[in-house]
Formats: sequence, C-alpha cells, structure tokens
Amino acid sequence: RNLQKLSLFGDISILQQHGSISNTYLGKVDPDGKKIKQIQQLFEEILGNSRQLKWLSCGFMLQIVTPTSLSSLSNPIANTMEHLSLLDNHIPGNTTLITAVELERFVNLRSLALDFCDFTAEMARVLADSNHVPLHRLSLLVHSVSIMHKSLDSMPEDENWKALTRNSTNLRVYIMAFDVKSDDMLRILKPSIPLERIHFDSYITCVSGAVVDLISRQYDKFLTHFILMNDVIDMSGFPDLSDNRNEDPLVLLAWRCTRLSLLAVHGYTVWAHNLIAIARLRGSDLKVLEVTEESIDFDQGELADQDVDPVHNLIEQVSLGLGRPWHAVMDIELLSVFTEPTRHFYREMQSFSEGI
Repeated sequence: RNLQKLSLFGDISILQQHGSISNTYLGKVDPDGKKIKQIQQLFEEILGNSRQLKWLSCGFMLQIVTPTSLSSLSNPIANTMEHLSLLDNHIPGNTTLITAVELERFVNLRSLALDFCDFTAEMARVLADSNHVPLHRLSLLVHSVSIMHKSLDSMPEDENWKALTRNSTNLRVYIMAFDVKSDDMLRILKPSIPLERIHFDSYITCVSGAVVDLISRQYDKFLTHFILMNDVIDMSGFPDLSDNRNEDPLVLLAWRCTRLSLLAVHGYTVWAHNLIAIARLRGSDLKVLEVTEESIDFDQGELADQDVDPVHNLIEQVSLGLGRPWHAVMDIELLSVFTEPTRHFYREMQSFSEGI
C-alpha cells in the first residue's frame, strides 16, 4: 500500500541468442504458460492495491506487463503518477502496452518512456492537452524488431511535436536507436523534437553520415549526448562517415552543437585529425570524449612524418584541446556506455527521468 516507486528490469541478454529471445527456452521453463499467468496476476494485484505509487517502471519483463495491466490502477493513482515507463520489444504482433485513451488518465506525468512505435501522434495530442501537466522527459527506444512488427505510420508528425513543446516548454527527449535503417531514422527525426540525447547501437545496420548531419543541423540548440556504437562483424573495416564528404559529420556535429558534453564512438572510423578538431571545437565543455583505440585511423600524411609519433601527437593535441589529460579507450569493455543495449537504455532512462 505504501509503495511509491516500483522499478522492474528483466535482463533478457541471458535468454537472447543472435538478438532474439529463444522461445524454446521459455517453453521449457513454463510449458503451459501458467507461471507467466500467475506473475501477471501478481503484478496486477500490486498495482490494484497501490495507494501511493508515483513511479512505475517496467523494462523487458518478458510478457509480465500486458495491454490490460494498467487498467488495474485506480483513477486516483493514475491521476497522480509522475513517471511511467513500459518497455518490452517482445510483445507479439502489433499490440501496445498502453493506448492514448489509457494515457488520458495520467494527467500528472512528468516523465514517460516507451517503445517509439507505441508513441503515436494521438498520444502526443493527449500529452499536449492543457489539462495535462507539462511533460519534462520523454525516452524512446526505436528497435528494428518493433518497426518490423508494428510500423512507423502512427508516429507523431512535426505539428504534433510542435504542439507538445508548446504545452511542455522544458521537454527534453532521449532516443536510443537499435539497428534502425537510415531511411527510417530520417523519417523519425522530426525537426521539432527537443532532442537532448541520442544513442545509436548496431549489430547489422550502420548509421549514415546523412543522419548525423541532420541531427547536427536540427538539434544544435538541445543536443548534449551523442553515442555511436557498432558491433558489426565486417572484415572490410569500420564504416567511415566522412566518405566522399568535404567535412566530417562528427566534426560538424561538434561545431554546430554547442551544448555537446558527451561524445562516445566505437566501431566507426574516426580520423585522428578530426578527433583533434572535435577536441578543439568543444574544449573543456566536452566532459566525456570516449573513442576506442581500434576506431582511430591516421591518414598517410600523419604516418609519413618520421619526426612525429602520430599516436603520441594525437594524445597530446586532444589533451590540449580538452584542457585535461586524454587517451583513447583501450578496451571496449571500459567504455562507460558498454553494456547490453537494453540495460544501458533502462539505466540511462532512469537517471534522465530523475534529473528534472
């Protein structure tokens, strides 16, 4: 009854094989689905008996949260709830955990986290309504699996984002995109999203220079965190975002996005001279600059100079630019953002949502 904060996270990485949950494993553990049913009922009982719940957060708790779970919450509780996150990219078909109609009860929400495909234009309209308190934090997970099963057809258009930010002037958005095709990203990234943090993670699909360029042009007033991770097993080397471009998109990002405080890159080619330019452009305001050693490349001119050790020169120049000692990240596991992606999103979303 006195429970104020309920946060559940299911570590699905144990069950994952090649990016998807193995149903055979679930079938062995719970062949007739009775255990899942019992846990679903328990969860709904907890919600139904809550009298002071302000924060409800469920991430990747396989099938525990169902489309009817939230209806167990009484109106007084739904009306005073301040944070809600419902994430599960293993819901069969195109079912969603919350509808726009259900969201209408949550008039006091300050922060919300959902699968991007579940966040519809209709939901944006509900949150933009004047009877709703201003929303401060919105965290959205864009997953290729979700896009495949659901679609992007109901997503908010630019006018929906405009209306939402009129009611919620301090709204900031955090997006994590997992294996999302560049064409889809270019559709998703509407100009009026107050995007503060974006994280790309991929096993199959790499980000294009065009997407990075769009981000740096559209979100220059808001962007503070930019994370680019790529674990594609490709023998031909890492993708180079500056391919066939006069200017490197990451350098342009550092130049345009004057509030950038965290930049982390792994699995994309970062040229040493560009890394030095980034450090000089943002200086000590760039609190975190993490680039894995294997991602850094030197052009022929830098390698040809016999008098200068290119690695030593890079460390020295970047350190000078940032105004503090810097070195490349030697082991991918030492990256602050290196964890299983859903776990990282859940952890970041919690701290992002609390930071109002």
